[in-house]
Amino acid sequence: MITSTIQSVISADLHTVWKAVTSLDDCTWRSDLSRIEIHDDKSFTEYTTGGIGTRFTVTARKPYQRYEFDMENNNLSGHWTGIFRETEKGTEVIFSETVIVKRWWMRPLVKPYLKKQQARYVTDLKRKCEPQ
Repeated sequence: MITSTIQSVISADLHTVWKAVTSLDDCTWRSDLSRIEIHDDKSFTEYTTGGIGTRFTVTARKPYQRYEFDMENNNLSGHWTGIFRETEKGTEVIFSETVIVKRWWMRPLVKPYLKKQQARYVTDLKRKCEPQ
């Protein structure tokens, strides 16, 4: 298993950040996604701009505090956890992913890939939530 965690403060209130992360209705702020297909209230598939689909199943949802899901695609399976906390400067987020790679040759590439994806996600989230 490979784990990657990113922590950041978003200069926006907790409700705004929570809504952006948990809403499946609008993915236009995500620079890595083309669309989201909702299956039911606990599962959905995200499609990258390159057409790769990843299925997500929500496993925990404690409003304004914690959001978790399992994920799976052809290359990996794993678990994602988001922790949210209001601070004086905005909303602190801690996003952690633990994945199992399905193809042995991808193993050395996964940690740098996860770090890059997490940084991109936080950048997109700041662009979406922070006042311009």
